[in-house]
Amino acid sequence: MSTNIIDELLWRDAINQQTDAEGLREYVENNKISLYCGVDPTGDSMHIGHLIPFMMLKRFQLLGHHPYILIGGATGTIGDPSGRTSERQLQTMDQVQHNVTCLTNQMKHLFFDDSNEQELTMVNNYDWTHDLTLLDFLRDYGKHVNINTMLAKDIVSSRLDTGISFTEFTYQILQSMDYLHLFRHENVRLQIGGADQWGNITAGLDLIRKKEGAEAKAFGLTIPLMLKADGTKFGKTAGGAIWLDHDKTSPYEFYQFWLNQDDHDVVRYLKFFTFLTQEEISVLAEKVATEPHKREAQKTLATEMTLFVHGKEALEEALAITDALFSGDIKQLSARQIKDNLSNMPSSTISKEPLNLIDWLVETGIEPSKRQAREDVTNGAISLNGDKVTDTELEVTPLLAIDDTYIIVRKGKKNDTLVQLN
Repeated sequence: MSTNIIDELLWRDAINQQTDAEGLREYVENNKISLYCGVDPTGDSMHIGHLIPFMMLKRFQLLGHHPYILIGGATGTIGDPSGRTSERQLQTMDQVQHNVTCLTNQMKHLFFDDSNEQELTMVNNYDWTHDLTLLDFLRDYGKHVNINTMLAKDIVSSRLDTGISFTEFTYQILQSMDYLHLFRHENVRLQIGGADQWGNITAGLDLIRKKEGAEAKAFGLTIPLMLKADGTKFGKTAGGAIWLDHDKTSPYEFYQFWLNQDDHDVVRYLKFFTFLTQEEISVLAEKVATEPHKREAQKTLATEMTLFVHGKEALEEALAITDALFSGDIKQLSARQIKDNLSNMPSSTISKEPLNLIDWLVETGIEPSKRQAREDVTNGAISLNGDKVTDTELEVTPLLAIDDTYIIVRKGKKNDTLVQLN
């Protein structure tokens, strides 16, 4: 592995734009750089799309540089207009603070490790903005921002047809102030972010040079927009976003998301999201080409990501559930494992009262009609908690359920439904 972080990011196809590529390369060649990336507390958890630039931040950390993670306690009260076609609904200050607490804990879980000595600092932009007066804002910062320049940036120009409030218009200035503050007080020389943050990052550099002088050494770098091979947006599924919070996306569901990635995407995701070496990824890329049916690259990606986000215990549980569902040995699962990990599986609820299997399948919505239910049962297409059932006269009772509560019904080879008896 190259000791120059820029070479590492280029190999991983992780650089979209740089404000001064040669200058940044030279700087990190000769210095340990302090850099930052920010996230606004618009929710109480990040999803995997948010994670992309922070994985790059981690790469800097592993090579001895000093990352700063900025939680936008101030900017989050306004909302970034980037990538939006309409105004955000403002959150209450209490909600913003709740989200700040949740994201801070999430970041600490992901990026702080007592076993290593790499530096990493967390900051909140509310700390240096909440006492700022309107007059100070206008005189000390607004005076240095050119409206024509702001209007020309995509984050603003894309909203001119539909309209943008003065509140969201000023977001760019607030983020510029963040970079200036960190430059002055923490010697931060680089801001990184997603491709949609280019306008905000360059606005921060403009402010630094106007306030600190044209020779101020500061840089900007953006990460490419992540799209799947078919051109659709990465990180979205039919069930919605893939969250880092285990209560929103269970470790099993998280593992399955990565396991089900297309062969055309998996090597790129290994480069972006894992800390495997170039040699290790090259071996997996070869296996994708020569033994795609074994899905070793997908299994490695799923393992690495679940371990990083949720930890060893959660990974082991995700693997156990995956094995149970794949093998059909569902009765080895506990009620807690089912409740905690399979809540987003197609589901149905029905009374615990004994009911004929055919009627039960129709009542739960698994079968559209009694005729179809009889046909599928007779043909061996239905299993309850891993046991194939062919008796159309069978009565379904809590005795067939895990902890008298859960029955996973498989119809055909892959269609699973979680039925809860209550």
